Amino acid sequence: MARPPMGREFVEAAKERIASAKTVDALRAAQALLLPLEFGLSLEQTATIIGLSKSRTGKLRTRFQRIVAGQEQVKTKKGLRNHARMSLDEEVQFLASFVAKSQNTETLPVSQLKVELERAVGRSVSISTVYQLLRRHGWSKLVQYPRMNATVMQAWERLGRKR
Repeated sequence: MARPPMGREFVEAAKERIASAKTVDALRAAQALLLPLEFGLSLEQTATIIGLSKSRTGKLRTRFQRIVAGQEQVKTKKGLRNHARMSLDEEVQFLASFVAKSQNTETLPVSQLKVELERAVGRSVSISTVYQLLRRHGWSKLVQYPRMNATVMQAWERLGRKR
């Protein structure tokens, strides 16, 4: 015989979350808790209804209860920078001096930026990390490409204008 569903104290919170859910994941988490308690469904039946596996449904129930109880925080996309070398605020402060210099020349020297980033972080970083940093903060258009000389850039611009 299966265990009876737990979490009756979270039923009202689940009903509120179902009514105000903005994402499918939030809706499924509330349904994973509410369906067994209100309608007497088994975990397998609940998993079938919400379209997830049995194990994932059980994890959703537990996570929903922890979030409502305040033991766990809701994760956002911004919080998923797993290999971040700096916080977003630190990145903005780091780029501020380079952006101020680039106002005069309208270019950002990537090689110099890479050296300074390695010094600030305390370990080596790849060049793609520098480009991602600039893209993340909207400064990728000011990049000065080290291998491209002025004549190639002018030819490239003329080609683009003809199209």
